Formats: sequence, C-alpha cells, structure tokens
Amino acid sequence: MDQDPGDDVCAIVELTRAYGRALDTGHYEELRHVFTPGATARLSGSGQVGVDEIIDRVTTALAGFDRCEHHLADHRVEVTGDSATAGCSVRALHMRPAGQTPPVYRVIGSYQDRLVRTDAGWRITHRDLVVERREGRIPAPD
Repeated sequence: MDQDPGDDVCAIVELTRAYGRALDTGHYEELRHVFTPGATARLSGSGQVGVDEIIDRVTTALAGFDRCEHHLADHRVEVTGDSATAGCSVRALHMRPAGQTPPVYRVIGSYQDRLVRTDAGWRITHRDLVVERREGRIPAPD
C-alpha cells in the first residue's frame, strides 16, 4: 500500500515543531532527531556543518535567555519521492532574566528547509533562517 502524501506533509510539519520544542525547552540533544548527522544550517549569518555544530550554535545563542517561544505558522511542504523542501514563518521570542532590558529579543522571519526520508523518518539536511526583522538586542557574552 502506498503512503498517503498527507502523511509526509504532517510528518515534516511535526519535525519543524520538534525543532521549536527543543529550543524552547532547552533539550538541544533532541535536535539529533530533527537533522541528519551531516546536516548544514545557516542560522543568523554563520554556517554550521553537522548536527554537533548546529547544537553548539543554538546552545550558545540561547544561553543568555531565561526562556524562548518559537511560534511557527504558514507551513509549506513539497515532497518529491524521498526528498522534500519545506518552509514556515517564525516569530521567536527570547526572554531575558528579570530586570534586564530590553526584556524581550524578537526574531521574525522564516525557516527554509531541505529534507530527506530516512529509515527513522524525515530529517532536515539543510536549514536556512531568513531573518526579516529583529527587535531588541542579543545579550552580551559573559
């Protein structure tokens, strides 16, 4: 029996949600279930090669915040056999510890992904974060 194309779309959208949940909960190791081991990414200007570098990048980038909220919408998915492209809009809120100003750093933009079907399900092979607007400022390194 052939797989319903809608199942692929749902699985890919859920994979994107899993990325947001990993960042919002601080469970960055969960990204190993989102990306292929050799995945590449361009997150806010710098490029990462391999899931270890991706995890290091988000860990470092989010270290100065108490919590984050990644709001994802307008998912677009195109599946061609065992590969796919996907995208969605993202509004990411990064909350600073109490008393720090400005209290929130916002990133508004989109994720643009290339994916592949693996034995373990869909995985991202490349992710671009396309930033349309930033509001506030990132924390200074310690």
